[in-house]
Amino acid sequence: MNQSPLEQFRSESIEQIKTYKSNIPFQEAKSAIVSQVNNVRYGYNFFWLGIPVIQSPEDLMAMQELIWKVKPDLIIETGIAWGGSIIHSASMLALLEACGEIDEGHVIGIDIDIRAHNKEAIQAHPMSKMITMFAGSSIDKNIINNVKKLAKDKKRIMLCLDSNHTHGHVLAELQTYAPLVSVGSYCVVGDTGIEDSAPDDITSKDRPWEEGNNPKTAVLEFLKENQNFEIDEMVDAKLVLTASHDGYLKRVK
Repeated sequence: MNQSPLEQFRSESIEQIKTYKSNIPFQEAKSAIVSQVNNVRYGYNFFWLGIPVIQSPEDLMAMQELIWKVKPDLIIETGIAWGGSIIHSASMLALLEACGEIDEGHVIGIDIDIRAHNKEAIQAHPMSKMITMFAGSSIDKNIINNVKKLAKDKKRIMLCLDSNHTHGHVLAELQTYAPLVSVGSYCVVGDTGIEDSAPDDITSKDRPWEEGNNPKTAVLEFLKENQNFEIDEMVDAKLVLTASHDGYLKRVK
């Protein structure tokens, strides 16, 4: 069967990505730049619809691709910071609504410390009508119960974890919220790169996480005990500046 031009482009892209892992010059160049980006606070330079978004632009592009593919009507995010990430998610769901792909999209943002100026900026944003924020620990029982109530009638759910980066906290988040993720959808775990960049990563200094105690170690332990998820290596392979190496987890059953 003949492929359409779009299908052919996608197939060629997949075949190209498959070559990256064995492309030594490419991998060396990738490692060299990744080792430097945190030291110049590269991820702190960007805005989404006017709100600071502490993310790599490549991770935002990857999220856009996944959201369009999965078409979730609920995205749960732990960690709000300035709010750019939940604004990004809300804007993508608004696009899905406008295109008739979903009926009504919503984003839940959870943070133990939603600073007043960030909360005000988020609430004043046009996308705020699609966002519910909870102040507290993402593994607090009351927070969990509130999230589950909002998730109860949703058709497709996606999860993004980017709060406390210690092994124990991220593992508890995975064990708590991963069951809500729909089959075929994703749980994206942020800052797994701490495992590979510590102790030189300046963003980890004076923090309770470190090499051996971070989101990636939590992901690896979670995958040992949970066969419903696997790392989407194709997403991982094509990204150069990603904070979620080995952190794009697809629910397969």
